[in-house]
Amino acid sequence: MGRHFEVRAAAMAATAKAKSAIYMRASKEIYAAAKSGIPDPESNLALRSAIEKYRKTCPRDVIERAIEKARGGSAEAYIEGRYEFLTPGGSYLIVDTLSDNVNRALTSVRTIVTRKGGKMGTVSYNFELLAVLDFKGKEEDVEKIEEALILADVDIRSCECEGGIVEVKCGPNDLEKAKDALRPLGIEDYEAAEVTFVPNEYVTLGDEDLKKFKAMLAELDENEDVQNVYHNVENA
Repeated sequence: MGRHFEVRAAAMAATAKAKSAIYMRASKEIYAAAKSGIPDPESNLALRSAIEKYRKTCPRDVIERAIEKARGGSAEAYIEGRYEFLTPGGSYLIVDTLSDNVNRALTSVRTIVTRKGGKMGTVSYNFELLAVLDFKGKEEDVEKIEEALILADVDIRSCECEGGIVEVKCGPNDLEKAKDALRPLGIEDYEAAEVTFVPNEYVTLGDEDLKKFKAMLAELDENEDVQNVYHNVENA
């Protein structure tokens, strides 16, 4: 299965301050998705995906307040940003922001990373954008899962089971198609189901670089403008 699920599962074990940041992150992303179309998850695919992304890490009332805010006609607007960095020990980092102040977002993210020894650079070629679905299952389920995905014409890249979790990776445009294909198998509850950057390969950092890298991730995790963080460090 690789490290993708483990990296994201560890990130969810957040401190109280980081949890507050997650709630803010969820609120902004769900609000922005609701504003992008009809503020109803049944009719708005982007909104439905955003809700699914935060369903396990965010209280329902936070989600509902964000949707109601969009329904109420709020004029608040958020702008997306994406910044790439070369970081300690030959590692790579991509940071997505969603902010009402682009200059503040760039400055704060760049400051956090450069103080820990990183620098801006092009690294996205070291990652692949994929739809990733993680759900509980067994090794013997993999064959019928793959068959269902193939029959639905899903661009499946891999399907593996490890530690009671099945992980499906497919083309970035096939997230909802994959869900539809898995529903007849009774698979509707996901540990994660999102379009995300997956590293082509991971690196392992030494003690000093790892200390810097973890401190950097903690600061980014608590930053109000940071929406998503992707990296290729195996032991972070």
